[in-house]
Amino acid sequence: MSLKDKLLSSYLTFQENTSFDNSILDIKDQAIKVFETEGFPSKKDENWKYTSLNSVTKPDYSLVSHADDAIEFKDVKQYFLNDIDTFKIVFIDGVYSSYLSETTHDGVDVCLLSSALTKPKFKQVIDVYFNKIAKKESLTALNTAFAKEGAYIYVPKSRAVNKPIQIVHLSTGSEANLMLQPRNLIVAEENAEVQVIERHQSLSSNAVFTNSVTEIYAGKHARVDYYKIQNDKENASLIDNTHIDQQESSEVSVHTFSFGGKLTRNNLNYYQNGEHINSILKGVTIIEDKQHVDHNTLVHHRQPNCESHQDYKGIFDDRATGVFNGKVVVDDIAQKINAYQSNNNILVSDKASINSKPQLEIFADDVRCSHGCTIGQLDEDALFYMRTRGIGKKEGRALLMYAFANNVLESVKIPQLKARITNLIAEKLGVNIGFDL
Repeated sequence: MSLKDKLLSSYLTFQENTSFDNSILDIKDQAIKVFETEGFPSKKDENWKYTSLNSVTKPDYSLVSHADDAIEFKDVKQYFLNDIDTFKIVFIDGVYSSYLSETTHDGVDVCLLSSALTKPKFKQVIDVYFNKIAKKESLTALNTAFAKEGAYIYVPKSRAVNKPIQIVHLSTGSEANLMLQPRNLIVAEENAEVQVIERHQSLSSNAVFTNSVTEIYAGKHARVDYYKIQNDKENASLIDNTHIDQQESSEVSVHTFSFGGKLTRNNLNYYQNGEHINSILKGVTIIEDKQHVDHNTLVHHRQPNCESHQDYKGIFDDRATGVFNGKVVVDDIAQKINAYQSNNNILVSDKASINSKPQLEIFADDVRCSHGCTIGQLDEDALFYMRTRGIGKKEGRALLMYAFANNVLESVKIPQLKARITNLIAEKLGVNIGFDL
């Protein structure tokens, strides 16, 4: 039985074991019909031209974990940001871990999506925001049909969450192959502020396939900083679908750090629905072996006097493959737009590859839009100069690659997270330089 057939046949059983009201069940029923019609995307689809899911969908996945493995904090401490106080929403094999988590309802809601979907006190927010901007395409629809757990973050008007929020998904390997479908809903109302750090981490070599969906709503003058850390095991695959709705004068930044995993696909979609909006998309990819990372971005400028800034850096070694497919759409009424898009890559190995496809679709005539792409190797003259100054070849290469990615790190607003990412980059580059932050 194919994975698609298994999912379709399991859907009714899944619904019988949930306690959603009829409005949520209707949304799920419509979503499973979309997936039944479209199935998993293939390379025949233009947006998936350079990424095949064939190897990812072959294993016989368990759709629910049946184990009850307890995890000690000391065993997973390395996957958390522990230098500062944070709220934590932690899931183990898709199941909420109260032991590892710290949630709150003190002025803001940092809790479980399952609670928000089933308890009446959250219904007003759910009715307004849940599944309103998520694309009606196959993988997002699949998640909508099966999702029952994830993070729910609601920040009311003029509130600021007083510390960052960590969303951590851990898979233990209790099942030979496991498929997870977490769903996050983040709402920052007018003049609200929140910082979120998200990580998916496999703890074993068993195959895990995560199909994640996050919806982010930023009201007028809201500020949302979102950081994704992707540094997983070699048999872990992640499809990450993030949909962002921005209102007037809001700013939403998403930083994506992709350092590991068998296959990673980041679908990042921004919709600007007001004036004076700023959308920031930045990423660093450092992969090796036969790893594959695909960044697929969309910024849709629907109103005038807005900005968007995309800056993605990639370093590829061995037989690693990268993809950047970035699109900026400017509607005819969206005058005075400033849209910047850049994708720069270094191929360390002759067998590594990158497919880059920056796109602009502009229907307005008074805009400033630019895009650019570079693919090359390290500057041998700069490396030679560093070696003449007593810097070893390995350290010199690492310094050049770090400098190449550094402008993305400069915009990280949490110093402790910046230090953690810097250490991960040094580890991926195979050198201990002792960066001064």
